[in-house]
Amino acid sequence: MTVGKLSGIKVVDLTQFLPGPMMTVMMADQGAEVIKVEPEAGDPARGQAPFDTYGDTRHSVWFANLNRGKKSVVLDLKSEEGKATLRDLIVDADVFVEGFRPGVMARLGFDYESVRAIRTDIVYCSISAFGQDGALAHHPAHDMAVQALAGFLSANDGADGTPVVPGAPSADLAAGLTALSAVLMALVGRERTGEGAYIDAAMFDSLLPWCAHTAGSAIAGGPSPVSAEQRSLGGAAFYQVYKTKDARHVVLGGREVKFARNLLSALGREDLLPLAEAPAGEQEDLIGFLRETFAAKTRAEWVEWFADRDVAFSPVLDFREALDEPHVAERSLWVEDEGGGRHIAPAIRFEGEDWEPRAIPKKGADTP
Repeated sequence: MTVGKLSGIKVVDLTQFLPGPMMTVMMADQGAEVIKVEPEAGDPARGQAPFDTYGDTRHSVWFANLNRGKKSVVLDLKSEEGKATLRDLIVDADVFVEGFRPGVMARLGFDYESVRAIRTDIVYCSISAFGQDGALAHHPAHDMAVQALAGFLSANDGADGTPVVPGAPSADLAAGLTALSAVLMALVGRERTGEGAYIDAAMFDSLLPWCAHTAGSAIAGGPSPVSAEQRSLGGAAFYQVYKTKDARHVVLGGREVKFARNLLSALGREDLLPLAEAPAGEQEDLIGFLRETFAAKTRAEWVEWFADRDVAFSPVLDFREALDEPHVAERSLWVEDEGGGRHIAPAIRFEGEDWEPRAIPKKGADTP
């Protein structure tokens, strides 16, 4: 049985880069008809290296993984012909998604009120950095700038307190998932009321709630947290990165007392257990002991040593190592399409439904 939870849902997608395309590929993976509207130059992600062969065409791996299963329509939205074609696409659409700066869609004649005049029950989603109103609405920003202004980058710091470039585009991914959730909620609501909805999905707004477990003192009106004193940001021995003998790294990723007891007992240092229960920021002696301990063996030796121990331990893998892990194959998370192109499988897959990558759209291939 093929995937089709969103079969029959038509999405007109004017987004580029990451948050919007990630949102709409999740819909396409579940059977939605996604019409990707591109400018003549195409989505900039089409030109981003590295490339892989999908079917008979080489595509950007980034573009392929975020746009498989969609149709591509090239339109000049400043021309009357392009606008007329977009109006035709909207007539029977369920969802309209755009990712331009605030005000652009109004100038083009496709703001929410204009689109709703064409399709009265449309679910319209705008994805932007800071939302459609407020002092920052027109401020240009990609992921890292949003993380910086939301306070997250301050906690993404090294031992000397200097923030470093984050490894995950948290604001982008939060916005994509929030937008998807909101659109699906609106579609469910439309089934009951017959009414569409307008969604203002801001990267900043989407990211901010995810600081609740680390920024509690600031949320409560107090000072900002200091990483070295926070249990999840570097102040706890059992939520920490350690260097091994071969200059690789491992992590302890669970602060529960049972994990601390299991490890310290195995190392013959039960006397240090009270430190594992001490407040974050007061565990330096325990962290120091564990640093010395982990430095005595290679990463591979520690992986073997921890194999039969109930401790939240993991080696730090690079992406090549991670994708080659047996777990990835066992869960069918890295797959090839018929042409040999590689994809990361969707995290949302339903029992009893098969999933396989659909074709990557060639630019403008579906233009009327």
